[in-house]
Amino acid sequence: MGRLARAERTAAKRRAQRGAPAYLAAETARLHVVREQMVTEAGQWWDALLSNDEATVCEAVNTAFSDNPAAGCAVGVDGTVLSVVMRQQDLDTMPTQTAGLTPSGRPSLKSLTKRDRLLWWLTAMGSNIVATLKEGFATAPGIEAIDLAVMTRLPDPQRLGFVAYGRWTRRAIESAPWRAPEDALRFLDIGQDVACSVTTTAAGNLSSTLKALDATRVPGLQALLDGAQDDPDSGEPAMAGLANALGAHPLPDPRTTVGDPYRIRPFAEWEHQTVAQPQPAPIAPAVAAAALIPGQTLVLPEEAWQGLHVSFSFTGADADLTLFLLGDDSRVRGDEDFVFYNQPSAAGGGARLLGKQQEGAHTVERATVHLCALPDRVQRVAIAINMDVDTGLTCGSLTHAALMLDCSSGVTWTFNPPADPSLRAMVIAELYRHSADGLPVWKLRAIGQGWADGLDGLARAYEVDVG
Repeated sequence: MGRLARAERTAAKRRAQRGAPAYLAAETARLHVVREQMVTEAGQWWDALLSNDEATVCEAVNTAFSDNPAAGCAVGVDGTVLSVVMRQQDLDTMPTQTAGLTPSGRPSLKSLTKRDRLLWWLTAMGSNIVATLKEGFATAPGIEAIDLAVMTRLPDPQRLGFVAYGRWTRRAIESAPWRAPEDALRFLDIGQDVACSVTTTAAGNLSSTLKALDATRVPGLQALLDGAQDDPDSGEPAMAGLANALGAHPLPDPRTTVGDPYRIRPFAEWEHQTVAQPQPAPIAPAVAAAALIPGQTLVLPEEAWQGLHVSFSFTGADADLTLFLLGDDSRVRGDEDFVFYNQPSAAGGGARLLGKQQEGAHTVERATVHLCALPDRVQRVAIAINMDVDTGLTCGSLTHAALMLDCSSGVTWTFNPPADPSLRAMVIAELYRHSADGLPVWKLRAIGQGWADGLDGLARAYEVDVG
C-alpha cells in the first residue's frame, strides 16, 4: 500500500499487532515440533548405526568415502564385519620418471625401473587401504573388522581385477604406528588372510609384473567383480555403479540440497496461509466439559502439549491473570519467568497472556501455554489471579468466576475457584510434569488457594521481585 494511505497502514499495523501473539506462539510450537522430530530421528539413526544396521552403516560409510582419492564403497554388513571394495589407481597412470641429479649435481629426471614404479604404486595402495580402514572404523563405531578388497585395471589385458584383499581388525589398525611413508606397507603384515598381487621373490626383490588374484578363492569376490562398472576411457572409477549393481546402497548425490529445517516463516506468509486455508467447521466436543473440584488431578492428552488455551471469566470486580514458570523447587528462576500484564510473555512465547476483553456481562482474560515449547527447567506452571489491593476488594467480590482450559482435541476442563473474602490473590490451578508408566506426561491440578496480601504475597511465595 502507498505511503500516503495512512488509514490503511494504521489498520494493517493494528492487524499485525493483534496477530503477532498468535504468530509467535504458532511459530514457536511449530519449530519445537520440528526440533523434536529431528532429535528423535537423530537418536534413531544413531541407535541404528551402533547396532550395525546394514543400510545405515553403508550409507554413513559411503558418505565418508565420497571424497576419497581412492574410491571406496561399502557393500554389506555381517554382524560386526563391514565389507568394502576399493578402486586403486591404475599402474599405467603412475609416472615413469622421477626427480634426480646428474653426476655433476644438476637437477634432472631419471626413468623409473619397473620394480621402482611398482613399489611406488604399492605404497600408494597401502596408504589408501589404511586411510579407508581408519575412516570406516571412525564412521561406524559398532564395526570391529573390515573385509576389504582392492580392484584396479591391470596393464594386461586392460580389465578390472582384484590385486589385494584381506580382513583388518579395529584393534590392529588403531594400535599400529602410521608415521613414515613405508609404514603404509604394514597393511600386508597386520591383516588376516591377506593376499596381494605384488609378491617378493626368493632374492628379496619385488615382482616386476602385476597379475590379478584368483577371485574365486574368496566367496563373493567374483560377484563383486562381475557387478563392477568401469569405463576405461573415463579415467575415474564408477564405484557407485558397483553398489547399484549389487543392490546395496549408492553414494549420496552431492548436488542434493537440504532446506533449513529451522526456517522461520515471515509474518506475512503465516498470515496469508492462515487466511487462505479454509477453516474447518467447529466440531462439538465428544464429551461435555469436565468440571474439576479442588485438589483433583488429571493427565493432559498429548494434544494439550501443543497448545493449551486458558480462559478466566468473571463479573463483580476486576482481577488479573498471572502465570509463574517454576522449577523443581517451586520457585521462578528469575523475574523473566513471571507472566503478567507488564510482561505478557515468557520462555520464548511458550507462556503468553493474550489480553482481557468484555464479552457480554463477563470479563474474560485469555492465555496460551505451549507445554512442548517450555524448557526442561520449567517443571510447573502456576495459573493465578490477583485483585487490585488499592480497591480493597477480595476474591469474594468475584461472581461467576470460572477457569476454563481446552485444547485442539475438543476436551474442556472447568474449575470454579472459591469466592473467599479473605484472599486477594489465588493460585487457581497448576500444570506440572509427571511420569506415567515410565513415560513423561503433563498433569493438571485444581487448587483454589491463596494469600490475603494479594500480588505481593503471591510473588514472594515464588520468589519474584515485584519492587
